Amino acid sequence: MGRATFTYEETGYFLRVKLKGDIDHHSAVAIRSGMDSLLYKIRPRRLYLDLSGVDFMDSSGLGLIMGRYALMKEIGGDVVVCDPCPGVDRVIKLAGLDKLVRIERSKTDAAGQDKPRSRRVRKEVLK
Repeated sequence: MGRATFTYEETGYFLRVKLKGDIDHHSAVAIRSGMDSLLYKIRPRRLYLDLSGVDFMDSSGLGLIMGRYALMKEIGGDVVVCDPCPGVDRVIKLAGLDKLVRIERSKTDAAGQDKPRSRRVRKEVLK
């Protein structure tokens, strides 16, 4: 799928990070760095990781989610994983991450009250 990118939306106490591309060892390093900078700067109460643009994720992707879970706990927040494709969802469940983070799907959570609305959108291109 090419190089990994992410965009983010910040609204009040929420941060939504939309990932696009394959999450493997190479892309996870750059994504982790960019996301951690955002998390320390914004310090949201909830991080939404939108995985709808991710078709492949290996153990580095699991580490990316687990690390952001630990960081969010450290700053007093939580993590919600949104719209993983079936293959990524299977990897998350096999690893047991669905016990740590909530999984949301647009079809069932479209009316969710605490989903952020876009206020600021920026795109980060990771090489």
